[in-house]
Amino acid sequence: MSRLRVHEKATGIDDLVLAIEAMPEPRPEPGQVVVEVRAAGVNPSDVKATLGMMPHAVWPRTPGRDWAGVVVDGPQDLLGQAVWGSAGDLGISRDGSHARYLVVGRDYVRPKPANLSFVEAGSLGVPFVTACEGFRRAGWPKPGETVLVLGANGKVGQAACQIATMAGARVIGVNRSGDRGACKVEAMIAADGAVAEQVRELTGGRGADIVFNTVGSPYFAEANKAMALRARAIFIATIERSVPFDILPFYRGQHSYVGIDTLAFDGAATAAILDDIIGGFETGALTPYPVVEAAHYPMTDAIAAYRAVLGGATDRVVLIP
Repeated sequence: MSRLRVHEKATGIDDLVLAIEAMPEPRPEPGQVVVEVRAAGVNPSDVKATLGMMPHAVWPRTPGRDWAGVVVDGPQDLLGQAVWGSAGDLGISRDGSHARYLVVGRDYVRPKPANLSFVEAGSLGVPFVTACEGFRRAGWPKPGETVLVLGANGKVGQAACQIATMAGARVIGVNRSGDRGACKVEAMIAADGAVAEQVRELTGGRGADIVFNTVGSPYFAEANKAMALRARAIFIATIERSVPFDILPFYRGQHSYVGIDTLAFDGAATAAILDDIIGGFETGALTPYPVVEAAHYPMTDAIAAYRAVLGGATDRVVLIP
């Protein structure tokens, strides 16, 4: 029984020490389950937290927010069930999923969709939860609405495109190249073009009803110009903390801005968000990321997995404990 451990902050990925340590035999308390982890995604937030970029992180700890596995101890009705989950507290303010076993409350777990492998399910949590919560807060996309996804080729961007498409909305994406790639979009716009102008042309002058900005400051101005009357914008990240903001078109456009931080959600809150999209995976309306075998990493090669994620790997990276 082994787990990753981080004992102190690192100045960079080259100085990061991910120790592999034996873990004590897990013992659930009442209302808890022990999950044998079969696959655990590696997210940018996992890596940043190990480098000391999360002020509320505890030391030492086991990293990892996403996971999929099998219940091996706990309430009788859950024993042997294949389950999955994610959380903002896991791997940051408490021990996480980059370990052979994970102890969590039973309200942290949900049955894994039978048509997803453990690797697929273990890779979905943070990106799909972030995209889903953005739409829950801003208003679920409706048929006939236009959703503009900025940074559509990223993992959250791809999830947002899928969810909006499933909801019947028209989806326009923006990325650096303008290539659709794996994104489920009606049109893809290159970021170096006149984004707002092209969105207006594609929507008959109306603009986008929902703008999902996964990047933040680089797209802020163009996104504002692309918003329809009473449009809502969703923000999950940024590069620059301060941006120029013209209040006049904001209030005259009757716009709404929504900020999403899934680090604030424990596993129970996250599981409730997953409830909104589990059915989509079960029916095939939502599809998992293709996790190529080259992006499967054993625990002994965890530093390479973390390095790949911090370097902007296009593949979804998964640890196999």
